[in-house]
Amino acid sequence: MPACTWRRRWIRSAGCPACGSSRATAAGYAGWLGGFGPVALVGIEGTGSYGAGLARHLAKAGVRVVEVDRADRQDRHRAGKSDPLDAVSAARAALSGRAAGAPKGRDGAVEAIRALMVAKRSARHERTQAINQARALILTGPDELRARFAGQRAAALAEAVAALRPRPGDAADYSLRVALRELGRRVEFLDAQIGRLDDLIIPLVTARAPGLLSLYGVGPDTAALLLIAAGDRPERLRSEAAWAHMCAVAPIPASSGKTRRHRLNRGGNREASHALWRIVITRMSAHPATRAYLERRTAGGLSKKEIIRCLKRYVAREVYPYLRG
Repeated sequence: MPACTWRRRWIRSAGCPACGSSRATAAGYAGWLGGFGPVALVGIEGTGSYGAGLARHLAKAGVRVVEVDRADRQDRHRAGKSDPLDAVSAARAALSGRAAGAPKGRDGAVEAIRALMVAKRSARHERTQAINQARALILTGPDELRARFAGQRAAALAEAVAALRPRPGDAADYSLRVALRELGRRVEFLDAQIGRLDDLIIPLVTARAPGLLSLYGVGPDTAALLLIAAGDRPERLRSEAAWAHMCAVAPIPASSGKTRRHRLNRGGNREASHALWRIVITRMSAHPATRAYLERRTAGGLSKKEIIRCLKRYVAREVYPYLRG
């Protein structure tokens, strides 16, 4: 049962030292795959990035693909680091069963949501940056401007500075007002862009997992992050415990001798973990059952951080069936 790995550097340089391939194209994939005879299993590192094209090609060809993590650091330290060595390490991981995760898939509704969320995330970041820049300019500007815009919220501030009409005169004052006006207009442009993206994202999320949005504290953005973490192939989620582990909310044993304890998992999908955190924080502020749980566990001696970790684990269990449906 031959196995091989696809290295990210191969994708960049158009030549695979481990496999002897020539080009990262459909023809190159077919020529490379045909050189091994009947192939039953292929281990690919980076199926969600540089190896996505190859993973799609192999899936269409009916070849089983497994996601391979990066080589073990201790193995690299002992045996050295090179593309052929990493290829051998990945192939062994695939053949031994140590690497058994299936790729997410990049050809469904979740992939469409992911692409739109990438654009929305950057637009939201640039909007925040523009507002902060406007506030910084006002802070160091003339007293008249500082008094005029003091205490305004972000949306009102952007609207106000976008309506400025600078008049030529003092160069510093004129330039400051022009800069503020352009930053305000940039925020308005980004607001419109975010609105257009929401018009596309919300119907996709609703169609993919309508029950998810019915849960308390789950909005379109949070639901989108959870769907992206799960991927287009829900069968990848073998169990609710595996989903919780992927979201970094499953406690990890950290016992030693007579000490029995668990620690927080600091790995996993950070965006999914953040989405669960947002749900928990929303529920802690207004959800009656969550507030009652918070009071009971606080009286039992748990810290707020420990309670949030427990609640994230419960929320992961709650959303799991909607992701599989």
